[in-house]
Amino acid sequence: MNLHSRDVTVPKDWDRRGLPGWSYHSQALLDLEKEHLFRNHWQIVGHVSDVPNPGDYLAIDIVGERALVVRGKDGVVRAFHNLCRHRGSRVVADNKGTCKNALVCPFHGWVYNLDGTLRGAARPGSFPELDKAEFGLTPLELDIWMGFLFVRFRKGPQPSVSELMQRVEGEIAHYGIADMLPAYGVWTQKTPVNWKSVRDVDNEGYHVAMAHPALQDLYGSTYFDEPFDNGVSRSFATYNPHAGRRWSVRNYVRISPEATHLPEHLRKAWIYYGIFPNMVIALTPETAQFYQEFPLSTGQTLLRGAIYRYADESRRQAAARYLALRIDRETTAEDVQLSVWSNESMLSDAFAGFYLSDLEYGVRTHHDHLRGQLPVLALETAPEEKDIWGLNEALRSRS
Repeated sequence: MNLHSRDVTVPKDWDRRGLPGWSYHSQALLDLEKEHLFRNHWQIVGHVSDVPNPGDYLAIDIVGERALVVRGKDGVVRAFHNLCRHRGSRVVADNKGTCKNALVCPFHGWVYNLDGTLRGAARPGSFPELDKAEFGLTPLELDIWMGFLFVRFRKGPQPSVSELMQRVEGEIAHYGIADMLPAYGVWTQKTPVNWKSVRDVDNEGYHVAMAHPALQDLYGSTYFDEPFDNGVSRSFATYNPHAGRRWSVRNYVRISPEATHLPEHLRKAWIYYGIFPNMVIALTPETAQFYQEFPLSTGQTLLRGAIYRYADESRRQAAARYLALRIDRETTAEDVQLSVWSNESMLSDAFAGFYLSDLEYGVRTHHDHLRGQLPVLALETAPEEKDIWGLNEALRSRS
């Protein structure tokens, strides 16, 4: 696909239906999603700059799994399950921190080296001799791509992150993300909707003109989406020449320095790369960021993300970054409200399902990817909760 083009061919007979409403409120389906989407697809934990020194760590909880990423004394970043080999306690309790020389379980005091090997158990005489490697922290699959730290709890359908992102890697490489630094730290926010409702709103720009005054002011009709292709989508926009009706937009456009470190076509671009099933990497001339969603229940979702800046950031770049954050915060609040309205409608007897525009192929192709993993989603009528796992396995075996 030509990354400079907005031409997207939409089949005339494409199915305009989205996922069935029952799938947004089914506990049995959520359990399937945890198993087949969240545990076996790559998830971003953070960036190498979040763990710059030996002993620095990041931790994250995802659908009942706990990951720990730590930089060793040898400078190597490794990932482990955040479970002590003694009784399963968290080895680190905080989401971010530093352990000077070792990781010490807060339950009984088992000590692990920064490379994950066991240094020693508390009161070792009460145990048989413990093999330091065998009783070390359980390794977790880690992939570092352009500085971003990806983990995967289970071997899944995706290839390496580099292979997954190959189609857009050349464009992203211009930004030098691997050398960026944290701007504000990792943020989280809870929202009272199913995680798919968050994705549905974020996967299309058809609503920008009506629902996002700041974005419409900033880039308006230049915005376009490209569908998910092998797990990756792309949305692209450049500043509207007449932008400036809103304070944040007016000053962002005025203050932003010429991004001479980027090719001409990217110097005024905001780009969003969707990564199936639940992540986005977003780039502006002055920042890179990621954001993602994790289901906490059928009706509650955790939003999580972080923004990164250039190490040699100028004062004007810093000011532009702050103003971009203001625009993003306003947009996020608007999207949360839209997702609430959409999500709650699916409990109504009057809800007859989605009917998608030609401009909403980002939603449609994301749903196609979901159906590819979970074929039970093709059923318009809700199955019995107790039957969903069996039906899904039967349908998977036929495909």
